[in-house]
Amino acid sequence: VWTCLPPQAQGAKMLSLSRSRVLTAAASRVAAAHAASSSRALSAGPSSEAMKAVWEAGRKARESGRLLAALPLEDRNKALERVAQSLESSQDAIQKANAVDCEKASKPEANVAPALQARLKFGGAKLRDTIQGVRDLQKLEDPINQVQLHRQLDEGLTMKRVTVPLGVLGIIFEARPDAAVQIAGLSIKSGNGVLLKCGREAVESCKAIVEAIKEGLKGSKASPDVVALLTSREETAEMMKLKQYVDLIIPRGSNEFVQYVMQNTEIPVLGHADGVCHIFVDKEADLAKAVEITTDAKIQYPSACNAVETLLVDTTVASKLLPTFAERAQKEGIELRVCGESAKVLGGGYAAATEEDWATEYCDKILSVKVVKDMSDAMQHINTFGSRHTDCIVTENEATARTFQSQVDAAGVYWNCSTRFADGFRYGFGAEVGISTSMMPPRGPVGLEGLVTYRYMMSGNGHVVHTYAGDSAKPFNHKDLPK
Repeated sequence: VWTCLPPQAQGAKMLSLSRSRVLTAAASRVAAAHAASSSRALSAGPSSEAMKAVWEAGRKARESGRLLAALPLEDRNKALERVAQSLESSQDAIQKANAVDCEKASKPEANVAPALQARLKFGGAKLRDTIQGVRDLQKLEDPINQVQLHRQLDEGLTMKRVTVPLGVLGIIFEARPDAAVQIAGLSIKSGNGVLLKCGREAVESCKAIVEAIKEGLKGSKASPDVVALLTSREETAEMMKLKQYVDLIIPRGSNEFVQYVMQNTEIPVLGHADGVCHIFVDKEADLAKAVEITTDAKIQYPSACNAVETLLVDTTVASKLLPTFAERAQKEGIELRVCGESAKVLGGGYAAATEEDWATEYCDKILSVKVVKDMSDAMQHINTFGSRHTDCIVTENEATARTFQSQVDAAGVYWNCSTRFADGFRYGFGAEVGISTSMMPPRGPVGLEGLVTYRYMMSGNGHVVHTYAGDSAKPFNHKDLPK
């Protein structure tokens, strides 16, 4: 789940990137430009000799990112193909490195949860699919240099609004080696430099991956310096000081971690936090369909942020649905934590759901179950305990479904399909850097279009504002032109 965070001075916690945040960041960059005669640094500099490498990585990512953005689409796509080829030729090295990470994580003293260990595994079909994802990015439309608006203000005076890269991304992600590949691929395609910081459990895997990516870029017109890997907490803390080099930080992790990043940087932050997804079974649902959808949403990949965590059941169908689903859950190894009404239907043998369960992302084969009075009760529960990620209704009544979809406050609101579809690849975005739950764009799976901004380009022929001001001002004609 993503939430956009404004600057500390605003006193807000988890809001959309605000205009004031953008202006603050822009003002900082302008101030840096005026100070360019010295070191261009907005901060005091590296906190230690050892941290100079982080600043150098940021500087190189900024410079090489600008050159990358200037490359035509054909050259950026060729760079992606070189990366895919290099990853293919490095599969053995990547899998060996991943085996080292997995072995360390499996030891009791590592204290790595089983769900995290599952995400850490990277090889075989998963690695091949990830490499194919890099190739799939080549097929997508160029996200930059797109003319969104072309307008004539007067004869010979025109304006264009054109998409451009954000600049340099600082992305802190969990122990998922495939995320390193996806994020690097998206960054190259969109013309952005990127500093990657992986979870400590995936360090060896990500070192091998980034080495392969850089090796691939050497054979292209894109510089290997557009991608850099950070591996320690100290380097993460140092990256958060690089406001003259890094334009956006994206931390993927707990709400606590997102808050920590927000409070310790002046760089705009787009945070990836918990995913608490729901499925509501309406009184007019096809119950067989409901069982299949809920089962898929829970077990297809339990540790994913789009896996269902709470099943809400209309009291009208609870006595029919719950015994059938409980039998399926037992077969699939799903632990149920149930409310009082659910326990009356199912009998003993099930853990009682607590208030904490309703707001928990289990990342495991655990599902909380609650019987609700009606759809209004279900929506109230979702809007209270949900994380604005993805929620689903199962019903055969279209009017009911449309009401649910219009009133549930989430980035994805589904009708009769698994919450696991909330994914950039499945949406046809090629890949994603995460799921944004902000009310402001980007929202939902963040792919290429979420990694660009725009600039206004004006062209004239000696035009001055004086001509269009005062008592005898010449009027603008504001004529839209072909894009």
